[in-house]
Amino acid sequence: MEEALNFSTAPLKIGLFGIGLDTYWSQFEGLEERLKNYLNKIASKLKTSHSEVVNAGLVDNVDKAFAAGKMFKQEDVGVIFLYVSTYALSATVLPVVQKAKVPVIILNLSPEAAIDYASFNKLGDRKQMTGEWLAHCAACPVPEIANVFNRSGIRFHQITGLLDNDEECWQEVAEWVAAAQVVQIMQYNRLGCLGHYYSGMLDIYTDLTKQYATFGGHIELLEVEELVTLRKEVSEVERQDRLDLFAQTFAIQEDCSAEELTKAAITSVALDRLVEKYKLGSMAYYYKGTGNKENEEAISSIILGNSLLTANGIPVAGEYEVKNAQAMKIMDSFGAGGSFTEYYAMDFNEDVVLMGHDGPGHIAIAEGKTKVRPLKVYHGKVGKGVSVEMMVKNGPVTLLSVVEAKDGSLFLLMAEGESVAGPILEIGNTNSRYKFSIGARSFVNDWNSYGPAHHCAIGVGHIASKIKKFGQLLDVPVVQVC
Repeated sequence: MEEALNFSTAPLKIGLFGIGLDTYWSQFEGLEERLKNYLNKIASKLKTSHSEVVNAGLVDNVDKAFAAGKMFKQEDVGVIFLYVSTYALSATVLPVVQKAKVPVIILNLSPEAAIDYASFNKLGDRKQMTGEWLAHCAACPVPEIANVFNRSGIRFHQITGLLDNDEECWQEVAEWVAAAQVVQIMQYNRLGCLGHYYSGMLDIYTDLTKQYATFGGHIELLEVEELVTLRKEVSEVERQDRLDLFAQTFAIQEDCSAEELTKAAITSVALDRLVEKYKLGSMAYYYKGTGNKENEEAISSIILGNSLLTANGIPVAGEYEVKNAQAMKIMDSFGAGGSFTEYYAMDFNEDVVLMGHDGPGHIAIAEGKTKVRPLKVYHGKVGKGVSVEMMVKNGPVTLLSVVEAKDGSLFLLMAEGESVAGPILEIGNTNSRYKFSIGARSFVNDWNSYGPAHHCAIGVGHIASKIKKFGQLLDVPVVQVC
């Protein structure tokens, strides 16, 4: 098999151009240079947080528009920032974005909070006054541009604010860049599907072609037998190295047997090889393993390895929950983690919802060191072995679910809450306590009303605004419960 290329780690390329009207330059001395300086200031600000900025300069006529569009297409930019510096004809804007066919963020940024009216009106020279006004009239052509984009079927979004000293504005710019980066990651992500669905769990079944159509990427269908074969190739040195890594990473409880830890170490090394072979960026898995001892041993010893993968940017969802593997990858790509979870119970005394799941957890967002406990039975599943017990870090969290609607389309469901301290169920599973601004009762009712699958991804931090932008870039509806 030829080595697979991995584009999901490539940095996003941002397209940037400013607009103006070339007729003005000979009429108003210094205006063109002034506006170019504003554009360069924006380019510098973008480059402080993102190195790959493709700057097409100030586009002020149709020829430059066609050239800029060709440049953006050749450079494969993922998003375009359009800086509106002064009035410009929409005919010099449309060709740029038509050619590139990517989302556009309109930067309607004023160089000052307000024109100094007294100083302006004292200039005396009407020509000079008009030139000064044109340096401040960024808002003027935005309705024209919006009209033409809408009629041309071009998706656009707006940021209105100040060129300088506007933290809210530049925070919004940063979030659009982050969202566009995650869109690109998903477009090139390779999702591995190991095994088969949990029989009868109807809510998790999904249309894989719809996943392709919505998020892009590639889905690789994998056989457990290949994992079994890779387990046989693990050396004693590799096995011991992985056991040492377990000891460093986890708080292994004294009642865990050396035999089960060894099985888990072998499977972990084999999983890494499987991931490397197919260049996987995420995975969903489940397998009964009944009637085949090797298959059962491979799948029952998979939890620690999958937890390590999840903590290292390759989130793994159990029960073959493809939709939730997608949600976890989105959350992880935003740097928030994204641990596999479901309702456990409700605590009406404390107004919290207990949530967690058996199987792998995102140990990089754990509160303290993740414990490893032995389980004599995996509830509802075949086999026994070692499992992880962790609580998500106390503090702000965001929940995300990829939901398949009645008509087969996908939308994103999310909520912001808090992971709070308190007693948890010490059953060898991931589990945490969550509070919501609308209260536990309302949260559960509202969340369920949208008909998600019973799993979701939980990440640290409040990132709803970023997820909304991600959805807008993909043209996917986003619903926020709280």
